[in-house]
Amino acid sequence: MKIILSTLNAKYIHTSLSIRNLKAYAAPEYEIELAEYTIKDPIMNIVGDLHSKKPDIIGFSCYIWNIEETKKVVELLKKVNPGLKIVLGGPEVTYDVADWLEEIPHADFIVIGEGEETFKQLLAELHGDGNFAELSGLAFRDEGKKRIAPQRNKLDLKQLPSPFRFPEDIPHLDKRVVYIETSRGCPFSCQFCLSSIEVGVRYFDREKVKDDIRYLMNNGAKTIKFVDRTFNISRSYAMEMFQFLIDEHLPGTVFQFEITADIMRPEVIQFLNDNAPAGLFRFEIGVQSTNDYTNELVMRKQNFEKLTRTVTMVKEGGKIDQHLDLIAGLPEEDYNSFKKTFNDVFAMRPEELQLGFLKMLRGTGLRIRAAEWEYVYSDHSPYEILGNRVLNFDDIVRIKQVEDVLEKYWNDHRMDQTVEFLAGNAFQSPFDFFQDFGTFWNQRGWARIGHQLEDLFKRLNVFLLDRGFTDLEVATGLMKYDYFHNQKYKPRKPWWDQSFDKTERTGIYRSLIKKPSIAGSGFTDLSLSEKELYKHTMLEEIPFDLDAFLSTGEIIKQPSVMVAYFDPSGKGTKVYSISNSALAH
Repeated sequence: MKIILSTLNAKYIHTSLSIRNLKAYAAPEYEIELAEYTIKDPIMNIVGDLHSKKPDIIGFSCYIWNIEETKKVVELLKKVNPGLKIVLGGPEVTYDVADWLEEIPHADFIVIGEGEETFKQLLAELHGDGNFAELSGLAFRDEGKKRIAPQRNKLDLKQLPSPFRFPEDIPHLDKRVVYIETSRGCPFSCQFCLSSIEVGVRYFDREKVKDDIRYLMNNGAKTIKFVDRTFNISRSYAMEMFQFLIDEHLPGTVFQFEITADIMRPEVIQFLNDNAPAGLFRFEIGVQSTNDYTNELVMRKQNFEKLTRTVTMVKEGGKIDQHLDLIAGLPEEDYNSFKKTFNDVFAMRPEELQLGFLKMLRGTGLRIRAAEWEYVYSDHSPYEILGNRVLNFDDIVRIKQVEDVLEKYWNDHRMDQTVEFLAGNAFQSPFDFFQDFGTFWNQRGWARIGHQLEDLFKRLNVFLLDRGFTDLEVATGLMKYDYFHNQKYKPRKPWWDQSFDKTERTGIYRSLIKKPSIAGSGFTDLSLSEKELYKHTMLEEIPFDLDAFLSTGEIIKQPSVMVAYFDPSGKGTKVYSISNSALAH
């Protein structure tokens, strides 16, 4: 019998760890082919490709991001091949199993919970006598009657085979994110999270994990993401792994972790600041809310003061990028409370701030008690909330407007200095800036059309003009700096009208040729010829002392000249400053 394990990933660069775990565990008794797609692929293309492989059994790994598309694939596959055996598994179908048996009638079996052993035993019965009723963790229909067996006991993770040693994966390792787990389970009980359902944390064999990481790096893996729910729950374990990765990493490799920040000891952070190469690690930190009462209601223990200490120490170390998460819509967090949460977290200036919306996941305590807080939410995956008793749908729409411009103007780092100035000085709070601009963006219809880099600057400028912003000249000067700073190559025409005419530019260039030191020692070190100067630089007047701003962050309203040098090798742009007094002399 030909067996295929498949899933629909959210993006092409993602890979599925779950189907590789199942394939590895089923070997050597069963040879399994993997088939991965994305949720953006046309359904008929997926069905056609799977059907062409002539399978007898197909297993699908199901999550909130792919269940709707998976249902369509399953239905069509069964129609074109009624004898095909279809098995579903994964977190999305592990809960409300009886409902899934009704909702997806074309699926023959559902594997509940941890699936490696159950799936292998199911294959044995499909190849053998078909005694499915004897299998723990399996749901199916028997002459129209639902049979749902309880989950089996947890596996000994130290005995599981490696899911990374498949030759067919090697050509793709350098192009995709590789997911790895060193533990399963979570010590916390956050009621919005599926991980809270499993009690305790179990670990894989450390030396096997290290061997897997060596293998992945040696075969080209560049981005390795740990899926452990709380990587640093054991300080000694985290330190051992950090040290191993620092000692044995290969150039260009990045490791990502989910970190619980408020339990991370300062000495661990100091160790990383002192020893980790810049860019080797990336931390994802779920803050979710800074409202103590909200956290108490969802059984989430969090010391925000200690979390702030950790994030601040890591940021000051300059070695590790941090991605902080918020969830809008948690119990008793209304619009104003969420605004405070946002401002509390944005004050730490994380490299990325992800603003998400509560999803009422099947099996979670929050979904079970949804009526208590009068939640209204979508019946379809991903079950996003539409409101509750303190946060109505109008509020949610407004917060989504914040999310839109936050992603474009902060997380993508296209104009850091401009946003820092506007969020920190021009509006009552950072949230007020993103909200006001996000609402304006939506009203103008910009959310429905595409944009180039220049459009982002133009639209922000339109917004500031509309609002009658008093420091528009300073903001525009910062936008010009950010625009040049983010260019790899010399732009043909900036989005603004240039400050200098041809005669004025020629005069400034003559001064630079005569005395390059007026733009600073860094510019002098470039040793540009006259031809290179004209070809690879641009000049623009700035309404403040750019040199002082670059050195101290202070805005001193004394005009200066910005000299942008566009490295012809494409390595990026360097910006230098000439004071008006230097030009006068």
